[in-house]
Amino acid sequence: MAALFGRRLRRGATTTAAAVAAIAALSASQAPGAVTVNAGGSQDTPEETSPRADTAVTGNSPYYTELPPLITPGGPGTSIELPATGPAEAGIPASVLAAYKQAEQTIARTKPGCNLPWQLLAAIGKVESGQARGGRVDANGTTLSPILGPVLNGVGFANISDTDNGEYDGDSTHDRAVGPMQFIPSTWATWGQDANGDGRKDPNNIFDAALAAGLYLCAGDRDLSVEDNLHKSILGYNHSTEYLNTVLSWFQYYKKGTHEVPNGTGVLPVGSGPANSGSTPSPSPVPSNPTPGNAPSPGPTPSKPTPGTPAPSKPTPAPGDSDGPGTPVPAPVVKRIENTGAGELTAVAGSVFTGRTSVRAVDAAGKPVADVRVQFEIVGDTDARFTAVGGALKVSKLTVITGKDGTASAPPVQAGRQTGKFTVRATVAVSGVAPVEYAATVTAPRADGLARISDQELTAAPGAEFAAPVEVKATYKGAAASGVAVTAAMITSADDATTPVTGPCFKDAAGNPVRSLTDLRTDADGVLRLPKIYADDTTGTFLLRLETEGGATLIIELKVA
Repeated sequence: MAALFGRRLRRGATTTAAAVAAIAALSASQAPGAVTVNAGGSQDTPEETSPRADTAVTGNSPYYTELPPLITPGGPGTSIELPATGPAEAGIPASVLAAYKQAEQTIARTKPGCNLPWQLLAAIGKVESGQARGGRVDANGTTLSPILGPVLNGVGFANISDTDNGEYDGDSTHDRAVGPMQFIPSTWATWGQDANGDGRKDPNNIFDAALAAGLYLCAGDRDLSVEDNLHKSILGYNHSTEYLNTVLSWFQYYKKGTHEVPNGTGVLPVGSGPANSGSTPSPSPVPSNPTPGNAPSPGPTPSKPTPGTPAPSKPTPAPGDSDGPGTPVPAPVVKRIENTGAGELTAVAGSVFTGRTSVRAVDAAGKPVADVRVQFEIVGDTDARFTAVGGALKVSKLTVITGKDGTASAPPVQAGRQTGKFTVRATVAVSGVAPVEYAATVTAPRADGLARISDQELTAAPGAEFAAPVEVKATYKGAAASGVAVTAAMITSADDATTPVTGPCFKDAAGNPVRSLTDLRTDADGVLRLPKIYADDTTGTFLLRLETEGGATLIIELKVA
């Protein structure tokens, strides 16, 4: 389904400055068909679909209308150390921030003319879901519980009959906007992405949803560095001048500086936004739907809620908080954390560890404890890092919050080039709770196969250079073996590995003959191209022997005639 537009009803109230001045913008009703980016970063363009001009991409679901603080994160009186500190509103949860930046990087490669800034995704994510409810996502970026807009049954919102048989929104009668970027199922069916490489296109996964939103904003070969195109893309997400102004205010705010905060600690907007909204607000005035080529009238300045509009909902109380009158509910106490992941972790240098580090927090009765902050840390002399698909997250320490089953799983660990042993340690900030440790080992890349890429005969005249290059490919279990160490040496015969003093040779920087080489490595595709080979005045057939880490060997004939 192509871009969808329409009116959207406002819920909640602004709590800070007045809205920015209304900005004239053209209708964005000409968005083209979707562009799909697979986990490897390649693009597929499905056939174009016709846009509709009666519904927003989110199906008229409510959004947060709260504006940024008057003091911007880079303004006077604030810390300049924005990567670590700053106003609370400027903080973006770690996984959410990583998803926005990964989407920016992916689209910069696949649609470089779009010039999508990640701060635009952050602004829309703030308005749509409060940055996934303050970053309540698991290690893979999936929300700990679904984020659903109200039922789109025509009462106060658009009337959209079910299109996904309840697959995404759990409603087989009407659709609901889903996930941190609030896609309705029919729109997700076209724009949904698998950005975290788990084989699923999940609107409740911030990595998937952020990339899908970015591609939607870039539709039609838009260049978002052009102001008119920027406004069109935002209006395409929600055809309301008030929405445009709200998103632009957060966009400018984030451009002045942000910092990363741990998952689950982001500031939630004031007001009843989309997260699992079930009530129906009284309709508020909305701007008329402009026709293509005409600017909409200035949007209303955010005001106090009109009579009949629900009051801002209270945040969900954390364990241990008092939920109204009565005795506060005691928070479960963590007594230990248990290893629920793999045993010893091993990986070849440059690859991702196949095992995952995972723990479960339990109380004295052995029952799981949710909402526990577990710190995972890579300890030791290593360049291995926790990582996400696309490399957007590369850290040696991070915090993951346990889910309802008490489990917290760290992202995959990417081995660097450094071989050796290290430890992955999981801890909780509770006195007396012992850490869980995983032993990890990085081994050198290996190959069990080595073959020439070309079967061209290697010949040269005496004193001349061999015209054909020597290129080989190393494999391990049938797959290309990258980063594998290879040695190359001229040998006397197949049964005698002694290096001869005459015959073909390589040359060093000074032009001196060299008949053995070490420290050669295959490239990312498992390919190694040897330096040029030269013949001396000796004629005959000679042998070049190549051997890889792992024991794969290859003997190549060189003829001088």
